[in-house]
Amino acid sequence: MTHASPLPHRGVFVTGTDTGVGKTLVSAILAKAWHADYWKPLQTGVADEPGDTPSVMQLADLAPSRVHAPFVVLQAPLSPWAAAPLEGVRIDTDALTCPLTASPLIVEGAGGLLVPINDEVMMIDLIARLGLPVVLVARSSLGTINHTLLSLQALKAAGIAVAGVVMNGPPSAGNRLAIERFGKVPVIAEVPSLEAVDPATVAAQAARVPTLAAMMEAMASRR
Repeated sequence: MTHASPLPHRGVFVTGTDTGVGKTLVSAILAKAWHADYWKPLQTGVADEPGDTPSVMQLADLAPSRVHAPFVVLQAPLSPWAAAPLEGVRIDTDALTCPLTASPLIVEGAGGLLVPINDEVMMIDLIARLGLPVVLVARSSLGTINHTLLSLQALKAAGIAVAGVVMNGPPSAGNRLAIERFGKVPVIAEVPSLEAVDPATVAAQAARVPTLAAMMEAMASRR
């Protein structure tokens, strides 16, 4: 696979306030909405399930050429830092660069911002080096305000641009208002609890997402 640094803002890095908040579903929705490529550079936990790449490929109905193989695949359902030594793997983040794509690129992280990749690098450090703005996925339920604002604060301190937040779960107008007001970023989408997660529901949610160009314009106007 050929790698090269992406042009600024030719996509987004999807991260979350925690593990299990819906990053993979949101990545599929964004890939479908923006006719984007998908890449999950660090995949752990494949001993228990196939991994997120085939899920996104199926949910967003992506051609194989639009899906890029992970940089590292690890068996244990742990952070990359914890899983890699179990297999004698050393993760060299200096060699980790975005694939060269003609379409926008959705990069999905593993866990949250402060998940360690190796002894020196955390997920937030990788995000900063790749140079893509962030879409932060958060739960909509009780507790999300604190988790989301802490994550936004960490991104701001690291000088990382935030394109917006996606809230996953039953809609909460109060939590949305708090995140937008105190986080000073827009909630670009709310994904409700879905009875089924399949290509049809992903396509329906994708139709409600702002275009990538509109989102980037709004992000530039906030600077």
